[in-house]
Amino acid sequence: MFFLEFCFAGINAQSTKPVEKAPIILSVNAYSFSDLLSARNTRDNQQVYTLFNLLDWCASQNIKALDPTGYFFPTYPIVPSDEYLEKFKKRSAELGLAISGTGIRNNFASPDPAVRAEGVKLAKEWIVAASKMGAPVIRLFSGEIPKGYEDKWDEVASWMIACYKECVPFAEKYKVKIGIQNHGDMLQTAEQCKKILDAVNSEWVGLIVDTGNFKVKDPYKDIEAVVPYAINWQVKESVFGIGSPVKTDYKRLVQIIHKGGYTGYLPVETIPVKGGPYDPFTLVPQMLKELDTAIKEVYNQN
Repeated sequence: MFFLEFCFAGINAQSTKPVEKAPIILSVNAYSFSDLLSARNTRDNQQVYTLFNLLDWCASQNIKALDPTGYFFPTYPIVPSDEYLEKFKKRSAELGLAISGTGIRNNFASPDPAVRAEGVKLAKEWIVAASKMGAPVIRLFSGEIPKGYEDKWDEVASWMIACYKECVPFAEKYKVKIGIQNHGDMLQTAEQCKKILDAVNSEWVGLIVDTGNFKVKDPYKDIEAVVPYAINWQVKESVFGIGSPVKTDYKRLVQIIHKGGYTGYLPVETIPVKGGPYDPFTLVPQMLKELDTAIKEVYNQN
């Protein structure tokens, strides 16, 4: 009798093991569908496939969130009308989809002050647009290392810092955080990212961790170093860059995210490799499934 009670006690202990709820919501970055979203009908120059089409597809796949990159809105770089943004926001809500962020193209590393100023102007306009569509974060780039400044990182970084600081009051006013992405350009290492973020020093500015763009020997180490700065992500198929045959170890990545205490959206982004086959309608669900499995394992979910 004692033996049976002992066995059942063990079973009950196992069955009541606390399950940790994963505070992570998987999302899809629209750039995964870049070629399709950029295609235009030759007769009327209208988009062949729109962000509204992508919303519908995400809903059909039971995806919970979408990151609609700014340049796939039909008027980009001009901000869409309030009516268009409201329609987009309403449609996403009807489908049960959250908007996890958005992003623009800018170059705050240009030696030309006019180019940087234009980027700041664009960023401010799209911060307002992000607020209207319900995006909590807007992605801003740093910019490529300018020719002739390869050994002058600190000088170029000072231009970037000034630009980000100029955008902060707008971010605070409209309650949209600025996410600086390490894009393998001026920002190639965790140390470089931290230098910029520490210098900007604002609760309205954080890092969009691009897992495939740390140009270092061990990207996982740099990813771990920047988790405390993360406000959003772009999870790539390989941490070693586009075209690498070495797949991201999703369980290891999720363990790093968990250990660092990040909560929020975790968008994935697939990118075509030149000359190779590419089908985002297959790759994206596959990537999400693998990440979801890793999340359940790390957070002890069944």
